[in-house]
Amino acid sequence: MSLKKILKWLHYQTMKNFPKNNLGDKLFSIIHFIKAYKRLPNSNQKLLSNYLFEIKHSTEGYNPLRAYVSDKAFVKDYVRAKVGEDFNVPTIAVLNSFSDCCSFEYPDRCCIKPTHLSGIVILRKHGETIDFDAMQKWFQINYYEIGREKNYRYLQPKVIVEPLIFDSTNNEDYKFFCYKGKAKFIQIDVDRFADWTRLYFDREWNEQDFSIIKPKSKKQFSKPANFTKMLQVADKLSSEFEFVRVDLYTDENDIFVGEITNWPENGNGYFVPKSGEVVASKILFSEEYEMSE
Repeated sequence: MSLKKILKWLHYQTMKNFPKNNLGDKLFSIIHFIKAYKRLPNSNQKLLSNYLFEIKHSTEGYNPLRAYVSDKAFVKDYVRAKVGEDFNVPTIAVLNSFSDCCSFEYPDRCCIKPTHLSGIVILRKHGETIDFDAMQKWFQINYYEIGREKNYRYLQPKVIVEPLIFDSTNNEDYKFFCYKGKAKFIQIDVDRFADWTRLYFDREWNEQDFSIIKPKSKKQFSKPANFTKMLQVADKLSSEFEFVRVDLYTDENDIFVGEITNWPENGNGYFVPKSGEVVASKILFSEEYEMSE
């Protein structure tokens, strides 16, 4: 095992064994905040990073609806109630145990992902062999222990199987950052499973000169033909939360909800360039900035 892997394992074990209570969670988050931003959180500065830190560790962190929409199976009930079943990706199966996963007959084309985790997916496009070893590990992970996001703490491990939506391989992921029931700016993840880059636009589709973590994409993107409808869907889905990110897919005809994200990048998404956070924060909190000027 390389030194890098040993250090990574030691770091994980140290973080995993931090006290699992409010104080432990907050200290855990402060350490990762400093690592990302090279400073302490400051509630007196109206920046996205400070705001996410504060709200994540407020009573809002315990909001049961946030836990509900974190589950990739349960969130479909919420989507159905708010905007209708047509915006849900169809469900082929929800598998409640690893033995169920092993005995299930998977379609040659499908998407397989844990309902209780984030950022993990198996895309089966041509009947490829399924990595059951990886799937078995999913059932052993409590995602709360990795990032201290309370909304994941009591989720039961399951696996959801869905069809691959759209025929094209170039359907990008549109992530709407919403504040007080209104989509404020949009992140487009480009080539997520290859050369991952990102683009950002405001609500009027003005391209922004910043990115979060990933490099800024050099690709040109036209506004989707159904962008107004996408905004409406994002606004409705975010209406129950002060802040949330709504992730959508589209082929410019149909719109599907990917997921609803409570704390993007677990609140540790550093901006490139650094000054981009001020720009993004002024877009997100536009009303508050206007009142203070």
